[in-house]
Amino acid sequence: MSNEIVAPGSLPMQAGAGNLPPGYDSLLRDIKAEIGSAHLRVHRVINTEMIEHYWRIGRIILERQEREGWGTKVTTRLSADLRTSFPNQRGYSPRSLRYMQHLASVWPEAIGPQAVAQLPWGHVRTLLDSLDDRPTRDFYATEAVRHGWSRNVLVHHIETGLHLRQGVALNNFDATIPEGTDLLKELVKDPYRFDFTRLGDGHSELDLESALVDHVVRFLQELGVGFAFMGRQYPLQVGSQHFKMDLLFYHARLHRYVVVELKIGRAQPEHLGKLGFYTAVVDDKIRDPERDDATLGILIAAHRDEDVVQYSLRGTNQPLAVTTYRTLPAELRPLLPSPEDLARVTHEVLEKHGGAEAREA
Repeated sequence: MSNEIVAPGSLPMQAGAGNLPPGYDSLLRDIKAEIGSAHLRVHRVINTEMIEHYWRIGRIILERQEREGWGTKVTTRLSADLRTSFPNQRGYSPRSLRYMQHLASVWPEAIGPQAVAQLPWGHVRTLLDSLDDRPTRDFYATEAVRHGWSRNVLVHHIETGLHLRQGVALNNFDATIPEGTDLLKELVKDPYRFDFTRLGDGHSELDLESALVDHVVRFLQELGVGFAFMGRQYPLQVGSQHFKMDLLFYHARLHRYVVVELKIGRAQPEHLGKLGFYTAVVDDKIRDPERDDATLGILIAAHRDEDVVQYSLRGTNQPLAVTTYRTLPAELRPLLPSPEDLARVTHEVLEKHGGAEAREA
């Protein structure tokens, strides 16, 4: 006979999964989500405290240097003494101390409220190494925090000059979408950098489309956070006629479909007419009006005439943008590794990694 005491109004919990009360799976899922969120919050607090700690060290060194005229030799000696005093702690090499000074000089005010304080130290070093002015560093720090960029994605956007390309595409969002136009303008870049396609001069629209789909991960990275690829040559039936859109995406954060049309020449009024037609059809036949906002259309062309585009955009009530793309300059293409080279390097890395794992086992 069981001696288990059961509280009034409750059911005894048995070991078997079949005896669990209704709703247990939901309970477990919610608690696991809370634990995961707590770990993330704790990690962010620890990371911010570490960045503030590095900033305070850099501030102390800078103030003493300014007051007492210290040189770089003092930093080297300071590093050695710190590592002697704290042998089990890393991060106080002469190079790291110089980064801390640089951090404190770029952000002389308290670092805590700044976006950069929420980034990992590797991201912060990238900002310090790659950029020369405070506003540009703040732009990338803010975007990296907002979108959760990895360090590689941050480097990619810095190298391709995102701060110069974001929000400058010609569009009619102000006239066609009453709210949230700033976010939509940030969504579109000009030009898009398609270096990863390896396309040379004289490529066709089919070549461009195929290359983008073949490198869809890189393409999504260039488009930005939130884009999900829905299909290529996406079919639409209107009346008795069949049409195919070049590319269809869904933006998970903005809850909008995005139609992308590709042109290897100059953007023309008829291109925008067709794009507006596609977005209207997607709105009516694919979009869920209770969940999704109005569909966007983006025309990506090799060239554009600003006056022609502006007049064309005025002639439609569909939210459209016109932008351009660039591929890798001809003089740089020979410097790229071939697919065979990449495959060989990948194989060597995997073999080396696998060998290391075997030795550890």
